[in-house]
Amino acid sequence: MFVIEALIANLGLLIVFSSVFIDQAGIPLPCYPVLLIAGAMATTTAAMTDLLAVGVAATLSADLLWYFAGMRFGRRILNLICKIALSPDSCIRRTEDTFAKYGAWTLPFAKFLPGLGYVAVALSGIIRLNLLRFVAFDALGAIAFISVPVLIGRLFHNAVGALLTTLYQLGGYGAVLIVVLLALYIGTRLLERQSFARHLRMARISIPELCEMMRSPEPPIILDVREQAARQRDGMIPGAVAADFSALDEIARSYAPDDEVIVYCACPNEASAAVAALHLKRAGFTNIRPLFGGFDAWVAAGLPLEHAVADAELALT
Repeated sequence: MFVIEALIANLGLLIVFSSVFIDQAGIPLPCYPVLLIAGAMATTTAAMTDLLAVGVAATLSADLLWYFAGMRFGRRILNLICKIALSPDSCIRRTEDTFAKYGAWTLPFAKFLPGLGYVAVALSGIIRLNLLRFVAFDALGAIAFISVPVLIGRLFHNAVGALLTTLYQLGGYGAVLIVVLLALYIGTRLLERQSFARHLRMARISIPELCEMMRSPEPPIILDVREQAARQRDGMIPGAVAADFSALDEIARSYAPDDEVIVYCACPNEASAAVAALHLKRAGFTNIRPLFGGFDAWVAAGLPLEHAVADAELALT
């Protein structure tokens, strides 16, 4: 950390802006150590104000990139997020549920909940949330996100100073310790992700295979485990049954354990579908598989969709 202190002392707010921007852009280099040290070094109200302003500006700059990427590329940007983020793929489904429930109010709290940050910002662009509304709510979250480490650093500046002094006295060993801690952080997150992926590894069914099964005399049971707003907005695979996670146990009781069941979602790597499939396997189902590529693969193949909710609403008008 003494290296960071030296950089902040010499380059000041540029280091703070760069650190926050890199972190919020998706590169797994946490900015909180920089903000803690910068907060401890900010000895005047003006310095604290400048520090907060630069941190918020960096956060908004990175978030606007994700917002416009979501607007430009749609749900494809979620695949990129799951490739670069260290959180398990289940973050996509969890964030969609939260965003569908609370809308823009998700943004002020998103950065404090694992997996919510990047996805909530990208979803804002995907659903084309009004830009001014996005900036207003995202700014609230950015202020809170930056203020926490800065204020902690300022309140405990003596402890931070003592830690920096100790690391400085350790010389090269202190630098090695910092590198080791950072490597452990990234390594732990990667191991969690790999463990999650291994846990969900199971046979998938392809789009052509599903189409063939749907034309058979005994078509499979198809469960759509996306959140309700996505089903209403984008439609469903024809004949699919809406299956919220909270209702899986009830749905399981509606079918025989030996029924052929196909589960699909809109998560990269079919994470949510695989989670639902595992849940049903534990409930006794023996023939259950996630759909390879999920809902996006079905749409990409140009296959028909069912808009039962929209049709029902039109019929009432």
